[in-house]
Amino acid sequence: MTQSQTSYPSLDRNLRTNIRLLATLTNEAEARANARVEHIKTEVKIPKKKSVDESDAEPKRVRLRDVPISEVLKSKHTLRWVEPVICKDSTVKESIQTCIENGLSGMMVVDRNSSESANQTLHKKGKVVGMLTSRDLLRIINAGFKDAESPEDIMQRKVGNFMTPITQVIYARPEETIGMCRSIMAKLGVKCLPILSNGRVEGLVTARDMSDYGLDAAERGGKKHALESVSERVGLSSNTSMAEPPAYLRAHLALQQKPLFLNVSAAALPHPFKTPDSCGFNRRDYGPYEEANDLDLSEDAFFITKVELPDETGQETKDTTYLGVADGVGSWREYGVDPREFSRALMQQCDNILREAATKGSKNVEKGDEKFRRQISPAELMAQAHERVKADNIIGSSTACVAMFDGLRHQLHFSNLGDSGIIVLRHIDSSVTGTLKRDKLQPRGKRHSDLRIAFVSQQQLRSFNHPYQLGWTGEEIKGEDTSFKSAVESCTSSIHVRRGDIVIMATDGLFDNVELEDIASIALEWEENNGFIRDGDIGAREKRWAAGSSMTNQSAESVNRLAAALVQRARENSLDKNIDSPFATLAKENDIMWSGGMPDDCTVIAMHIVGAPSTLK
Repeated sequence: MTQSQTSYPSLDRNLRTNIRLLATLTNEAEARANARVEHIKTEVKIPKKKSVDESDAEPKRVRLRDVPISEVLKSKHTLRWVEPVICKDSTVKESIQTCIENGLSGMMVVDRNSSESANQTLHKKGKVVGMLTSRDLLRIINAGFKDAESPEDIMQRKVGNFMTPITQVIYARPEETIGMCRSIMAKLGVKCLPILSNGRVEGLVTARDMSDYGLDAAERGGKKHALESVSERVGLSSNTSMAEPPAYLRAHLALQQKPLFLNVSAAALPHPFKTPDSCGFNRRDYGPYEEANDLDLSEDAFFITKVELPDETGQETKDTTYLGVADGVGSWREYGVDPREFSRALMQQCDNILREAATKGSKNVEKGDEKFRRQISPAELMAQAHERVKADNIIGSSTACVAMFDGLRHQLHFSNLGDSGIIVLRHIDSSVTGTLKRDKLQPRGKRHSDLRIAFVSQQQLRSFNHPYQLGWTGEEIKGEDTSFKSAVESCTSSIHVRRGDIVIMATDGLFDNVELEDIASIALEWEENNGFIRDGDIGAREKRWAAGSSMTNQSAESVNRLAAALVQRARENSLDKNIDSPFATLAKENDIMWSGGMPDDCTVIAMHIVGAPSTLK
């Protein structure tokens, strides 16, 4: 029986009910919360002690978004106190029961056996080691189904192995406002926000908690509430059906069942003031020479590897493209260490691991090797490569971004550690994006393209210009203050891509010197020069696709020019002292005086999503 045919008759009714309730807790609560917060634009009252002279004065009124989040937490705990904690040794089954019985969307994971619990109170309460949400529990269950585990085995998994580690937990401070917390949750895609005060988690706040704070008890119950909010909108007719997809999506959906393909190329330039022996801070340090162009001087590294690996079922093989960039940390040069060695070794090991996985079972897969020859997630690939570099005792550190393109599912999976990253550019007609997404600075009649920034990956930094890094000093460094991180702590996500998308993966040499809007402009110019889009006419492009004209070979031939154009623009901007580069703007926001660009190594991998494979060799 294949994985897709596996059934789970032993999954009892109570367990199925719990799982459904868990999903409801995650989805419906979020929907209700968002709706309520949008509805409540009125002002709320903050209780305040009054003097005798002020007893008749009107209480101070503030907007809901300006209320400190500590007030929301107090209100929540006043109504009902439930300690949102679970032990790291608890099972998935126990965690689901705790979530549902206590009405929790998330819990802090504690280790009550930690040797670091210095006092009796901390030992009793347990040291916080991570966070677990209802969405995490659903992911654990789904992963177990994919691995063809029995329901009993899935329910016995330990949550400590799947929690969000404490180093990745996003938190808020008591003095921060509802508006700030809502913005953080929306930008980072988190459902629960721990409130941290003096090293202790005071509680968890959700979107529902914030919306409930703006409502009185009378507004949530009673006859008036039932008549105004419930009676006219409860219950669906037995004839209810799903609507047809919007017209602007039908052309895309018609292509959705067909696989996508990737044309990819890379370009790079070293730091303009770099020599084999040193790296000048500016032109005066470097001397009267031409800017460096020898790629062997660059501390950046990259790989692009196409391999044939089995899919998740293990029944079929498919071509899979992996790619990645690494930015070696130049300050190692001060300690007599070549910064190029670590980043190059890391990318080379990624390539080695993939080729070994593809060839190990190319003829006959021996028993025990089945899981070795399979698709490897970007985070797992990064982790394995890091371990190999450490085993070879290569000293140094680098940022890293590794991705895997899945053409069958139209997805790009990636893991990013540090300040490299990925952006996705997509043509989106302004007539369907909504007013908030439209470019109001330029009238529609003067705008000849709707190429927009559809996605920007998160970056990870300890402070300004101090990114997270994979590294090795010859021995393990422990502690929360180190910049060295593991692949587990990378920002890992998946992007749904569409035909015609342009995806850019690059080191910070690009993003520090070229604005995202300028990257989009360069990409648009490349599209127009090669005829992929004309006068911003998305409809004409879709008609061309429907007629079978994919222009795949032209894309494969020219995508290298897009990568080269971006690298060249980054070089030009880095040497321009008369602009405010993204790096300079951010530096000033962090009280650092900086003008012009930021000279640095720059590596760009440009990807063009197409509907047919290239026939070029």
